[in-house]
Amino acid sequence: MASKSDESKEIATFGAGCFWGVEETFRVLEGVLGTQVGYCGGTTENPRYEAVCTDLTGHAEVVQLTYDPAKISYEQLLDVFWSNHNPTTMNQQGPDFGSQYRSVIFTHSDEQKKIAEASKKALEQSGTWQRPIVTQIVDAQPFYPAEDYHQQYLKKRGLGSCHL
Repeated sequence: MASKSDESKEIATFGAGCFWGVEETFRVLEGVLGTQVGYCGGTTENPRYEAVCTDLTGHAEVVQLTYDPAKISYEQLLDVFWSNHNPTTMNQQGPDFGSQYRSVIFTHSDEQKKIAEASKKALEQSGTWQRPIVTQIVDAQPFYPAEDYHQQYLKKRGLGSCHL
């Protein structure tokens, strides 16, 4: 049986370019209990960074986070996601190119999917972006943690963000 503290935890998975900066953006939010960078959405089991970088495995670099919905809502997480990358560039963020850098939301429930789709539609209708939003919204797929040296990469180096 789950404890009360377990019942208040949910998982969200986002891909928005290089996972180092994405992880740091979410890691510091109140209500985010933990983050882990890794790979999701591909065809190879247990991919390693070098294979993902070939753009042949189909995986996206993602951050999977555990959060307390009583302290931060999924909608608020989506607001952070949308405001911290360019959702109109296909397979690119900044200087990074390849399908591993795509904009993608992996949903863990029908409710998350519904909220993510409504959030995307609202952003499209807002006129914030002149080009179409290409962010994929797909059901969660197996998540493979990245190598240890990628975990909290920026924090370990005393950096708050990636510089372009």
